[in-house]
Amino acid sequence: MLPWKRALRPLAALVLAAALATVPAATAHAAPSSGWNDYSCKPSAAHPRPVVLVHGTLGNSVTNWVSLAPYLKERGYCVFSLDYGQLPGVPVFYGLGPIDKSAEQLSAFVDKVLTATGATKADLVGHSQGGMMPRYYLKFLGGSAKVNALVGIAPSNHGTDLSGLTNLLPYFPGAEDLIKSTTPALADQITNSAFMTKLNAGGDTVPGVHYTVIATKYDEVVTPWRTQYLSGSDVRNVLLQDLCPLDLSEHVAIGIFDRIAYHEVANALDPSHATATTCASAFS
Repeated sequence: MLPWKRALRPLAALVLAAALATVPAATAHAAPSSGWNDYSCKPSAAHPRPVVLVHGTLGNSVTNWVSLAPYLKERGYCVFSLDYGQLPGVPVFYGLGPIDKSAEQLSAFVDKVLTATGATKADLVGHSQGGMMPRYYLKFLGGSAKVNALVGIAPSNHGTDLSGLTNLLPYFPGAEDLIKSTTPALADQITNSAFMTKLNAGGDTVPGVHYTVIATKYDEVVTPWRTQYLSGSDVRNVLLQDLCPLDLSEHVAIGIFDRIAYHEVANALDPSHATATTCASAFS
């Protein structure tokens, strides 16, 4: 092994440890106790589509949604969440495998949810990679026929430069190949990666799906934050601070516990009954 590779491994471990420190303490991957992933749930006339929650990189079907899943359940939705992108020997922290393969896992899960609920379409809500990965499913795997809306919370729609850090990769020969081989999803999310180029070629959206993007200007992971926005005829791009200038949520907080962002999620899922999102939405 080259000396720089030996040095890179502890650095990667340090970065991973720092990232994991941002995950809520309830990292034990247990079955949800708040009523979601209930396959006996039947959508109501008021909320006729099940909601599938798609976690982000290093997340899982529980820790990413300990706040949003109950929030939506309380509002009468049938809510489901999946694990995807598992690497062999890596428990609890998912979303690390090749993103095109993760999209296949999402496709199978949506089919399972639609079969169980009897619904013809689902709505998808995803955080970070989970807000972007479904676009591959919609565009290349026939998902547009089974999905009504995609709501992305801080989604990596056009990749990330990690505040310029990825621009340093060419100065470390073999570094990008190492990332691709060990954590493919991280490599796929680098700006201008082959995956991102394929995903966004020919336009950001597909017909028949309603898109919402909720971003924060304090995002330190998906950068520049404006690259999260989508272009298309049926897209609503929202900046959290335009709704509440006092909201300081960054990349993790906007997905894990920000009820102002959640209010916008609820508006996107039921636009005919949408209400104004303000700072007071944190208490709604």
